Amino acid sequence: MSAKAIREATGKNLINKHLPGGTAAVQCRFASVEPETKFSELVATHPWLKSEKLVVKPDQLIKRRGKLGLIAVNKDLAEVQQWISDRMNKEQKIGAATGKLRNFIIEPFVPHKDNEEVYVCIYSHRHGDTILFYHQGGVDIGDVDSKAVKLEVPVGESVDEKRITEALLSQVDASKKAMIANFVNNLYKLYVDLYFTYLEINPLVVTQKEIYVLDLAAKLDATADFICKPMWGEIDYPPPFGRDAYPEEAYIADLDSKSGASLKLTILNKSGRIWTMVAGGGASVIYSDTICDLGGAKELANYGEYSGAPSEQQTYEYAKTILSLMTQEKHPQGKVLITGGGIANFTNVAATFRGIITALVEFQQRLIEHKVSIFVRRAGPNYQEGLRRMREVGQTLGIPLYVFGPETHMTAICGMALGTRPIPQENNVEFATANFLLPSGEKEPNKKSLGVEGVDGGVAAAAACSRKIQGDSLGVQTPMFTNKTKSIVWGMQTRAVQSMLDFDFVCSRPEPSVVAIIYPFTGDHKQKFYWGHKEILIPVYKKMNDAMTKHPEADVLVNFASLRSAYQSTVETMEFPQIRTIAIIAEGIPENQTRKLIKLANEKKVAIIGPATVGGVKPGCFKIGNTGGMMDNILHSKLYRSGSVAYVSRSGGMSNELNNIVSKATDGVYEGVAIGGDRYPGTTFMDHIMRYQGDENVKMIILLGEVGGVEEYEVCNALKNKIITKPLVAWCIGTCAGMFTSEVQFGHAGSCANSNQETATAKNEALKAAGAHVPASFDYLGEVIQEVYEKLVIQGVIIPRAEVPPPTVPMDYSWARELGLIRKPASFMTSICDERGQELIYAGMPISDVLQKNVGIGGVISLLWFQRCLPTYVCKFFEMCLMVTADHGPAVSGAHNTIVCARAGKDLVSSLVSGLLTIGDRFGGALDGAAKQFSEAYDTGMHPAEFVNHMRNKGQLIMGIGHRVKSINNPDQRVKIVKEFVMANFPATPLLLYALEVEKITTSKKPNLILNVDGVIACSFVDMLRNCGSFTSEEAQEYINIGAINSLFVLGRSIGFIGHFMDQKRLKQGLYRHPWDDISYVLPEQYNN
Repeated sequence: MSAKAIREATGKNLINKHLPGGTAAVQCRFASVEPETKFSELVATHPWLKSEKLVVKPDQLIKRRGKLGLIAVNKDLAEVQQWISDRMNKEQKIGAATGKLRNFIIEPFVPHKDNEEVYVCIYSHRHGDTILFYHQGGVDIGDVDSKAVKLEVPVGESVDEKRITEALLSQVDASKKAMIANFVNNLYKLYVDLYFTYLEINPLVVTQKEIYVLDLAAKLDATADFICKPMWGEIDYPPPFGRDAYPEEAYIADLDSKSGASLKLTILNKSGRIWTMVAGGGASVIYSDTICDLGGAKELANYGEYSGAPSEQQTYEYAKTILSLMTQEKHPQGKVLITGGGIANFTNVAATFRGIITALVEFQQRLIEHKVSIFVRRAGPNYQEGLRRMREVGQTLGIPLYVFGPETHMTAICGMALGTRPIPQENNVEFATANFLLPSGEKEPNKKSLGVEGVDGGVAAAAACSRKIQGDSLGVQTPMFTNKTKSIVWGMQTRAVQSMLDFDFVCSRPEPSVVAIIYPFTGDHKQKFYWGHKEILIPVYKKMNDAMTKHPEADVLVNFASLRSAYQSTVETMEFPQIRTIAIIAEGIPENQTRKLIKLANEKKVAIIGPATVGGVKPGCFKIGNTGGMMDNILHSKLYRSGSVAYVSRSGGMSNELNNIVSKATDGVYEGVAIGGDRYPGTTFMDHIMRYQGDENVKMIILLGEVGGVEEYEVCNALKNKIITKPLVAWCIGTCAGMFTSEVQFGHAGSCANSNQETATAKNEALKAAGAHVPASFDYLGEVIQEVYEKLVIQGVIIPRAEVPPPTVPMDYSWARELGLIRKPASFMTSICDERGQELIYAGMPISDVLQKNVGIGGVISLLWFQRCLPTYVCKFFEMCLMVTADHGPAVSGAHNTIVCARAGKDLVSSLVSGLLTIGDRFGGALDGAAKQFSEAYDTGMHPAEFVNHMRNKGQLIMGIGHRVKSINNPDQRVKIVKEFVMANFPATPLLLYALEVEKITTSKKPNLILNVDGVIACSFVDMLRNCGSFTSEEAQEYINIGAINSLFVLGRSIGFIGHFMDQKRLKQGLYRHPWDDISYVLPEQYNN
């Protein structure tokens, strides 16, 4: 939602901070009271509460508080406290809504006369802002719209005091005109600068010298947060009165703000039995409509939607939140969860379903306890796999779970869930072309013609329909898209571009529709794509000017820029006259920016589709981005060739559902455009309907409108005045809005009614009265479309033709593999880590558990090195080994190499590697050697003395024995600490005891032949592998053979090497050169002839 209402206190605070100086406005003084407010602290912060007469009222978006008796005036502090106490947390009925009063605002009472009250209001609309002014104000003002004078300020223009005075202040006392004009002028500047969408002050008290803002109501464009946050600060957007704010709603709103996807949740009735989890902004409204039409309004628990390709983790969090709410209270009839959605354009259905399934499994027991039944209907990319997985989990959950695909009407599951429609035992699944490479998968030719036979099947797909020209038209306008349209894509959206190219190929276009990509974050280069079976290169440009100059034939720009940069990139695009159509995909562009784009586009005669759209499609010619979904849906909906039906919709997701409905009920789509869900789409319904009216190839038109706005009434007028003469089927979604007791903002920013005229019910009635074909509900939309189509066939306006299979398009390898159509041996295998799911997993343990269970570095080593959780004492042993081997001074070869490399100016990695490369038999590598020598001797039954003699006879040193400095008389404390820990904690230490017996023999010969730190760690490590109970003897030996023991030294010593590197950099040591006097130069004698 863009326009969001704010509290009166918030609005006055913004005025206090940002109203420009020089006005006569007095600073607003106010104090907010909530249930937890302590009046002693409030008085300390606002001392005027004790000394002045006061006004108190609720601050919860309640309209006409004075008329409702919800304002107390001229009271002292004690009376105000009592007034609030009598109402705090008490239920109050206002209209149809019942809610509790929880937030109040206290202000100083301003004594004034009735003739000192005026009314001021500013509101925004598509082409500008309107300033309303009336020289009288207060609760008895009445119908202000008819009384007030208006000043229209077009988008991008400003006002001055002279213009305000002339247009608005004719009825104002001459002595006050200058003061009021100055205030209104500065108030309007604040309104624009802070991205208000509505600001009403009634009354505004104007004395001879001062101006007081008394009652205030306001809305902000919440999508402008990224621009206005420094000026706004933290804004609290309260829910409409009658609906409590829930922490779960705030959680989903926060999740939504951090995601490129759309996640919405509104709790309507926490005790309700009907819960929804719907994909798509438009679809979510239609599901709510259908539930209410079937009598479920009072039991509907929530409204919400997820769309825009949320990740598996995001879908899991969303589903978990709904299931948590759903299972807090039991219902005597049990509960139903409707998991529905239209045909997705680009969301991977299987991926989102994985998140939902994870949540369902997690809540299995609670779902059983609350007698939950689940009804699923979904389609789109990879829906077959998603539905398969959902059916599988349904067999194990222990609750009824019914799963349907695109063969079932989108909202049919609502009737099933509410018991008004039978649940089919078997799905009549139509052919789904997941393997769309195979032309044999095509259905039989379409002969839907009321007995009209199909013509020869060899007719080209491009001539799929022959149409009789009939009646007058407004003149054929230049089509927006043709089969020669060339486009430039802004943004590195490779998947969308490939989708456009595949569509081009299946439509038998001679050339690709995408000629270039603009991506400012890399240098100019070429990007590889597929054109049918072969690879092609599409140029990528850093600068828009280069792309436009080198591709003058391009006249469409598909803008995938983010909401933060979409405005600037679109403005830049309109500097190039060659571009005639711009599709803006981003959702959440601030309304002020959108209105400026509309104005500029009108001046430049550029058509804008969007913002907040998936785009549009002209079958057989061109499609924008991800419109139409995957190739299987394009083939299934016959979008590769032209039909006779054109549609315009707000919802991008529902446009795909319309493609499906139209393909079943008629000979197919001629063109379809989703104008976008924002309040101010770049082009309107009428813009496109009039194109369709003027196109002789369009024989019938479909309009899918929605609650909010008044654009549909332009269509009504055109129908009445016979400007639109072609059959028009229309339906406005959002009829459920009137059944809710409080205002609900639906998924699209523009889908909220601000008056009865903007409700979906009123629009549907008006469209029907004007002559449109309006179904009883969305459930019957397909039937009405088919009825109108069949009449046109009977009249001979449309003559259906037989289908011809389109060219085959290869499926991308990655997608074919995800669909399970192919298999290929993996190039790599791993069994220790998985980063693909909801969170990182170490050998089966989620990273959250790794952190929460505090397994430490030793525990992480046990998971990643040994694929299991080893006992705590083993993990402690690992950590102890790392600590004692971390460093041994700068003189050892590894540290020396690291230091020399660091002083040569090399980076951290290079210096570290130079040190690690010295590790071997003579430095560090003794761990593996010691483990093998001692274990082989022990395992073969050699006596320690026999082992010592055996090694001496072979002329080999015993690895792990001996030290340059330490001796039996000067023991190594590291060895002592490790030995004592192992002896105290390990269940058995036979090899360590064996090594200590060897030490007794070697030290009797020479005192420094002690068991050193390498030896004690190596023998202890072998004892751990063999006796901790976590490994078989074969596994233990395998770890010894592969060199696992030396890994502790490598990891530990890396810590020290990094320390030496940082030390040398910190000390700023220069290049090292070894001194000559420390080198013996031994050269051969000079050769004499």
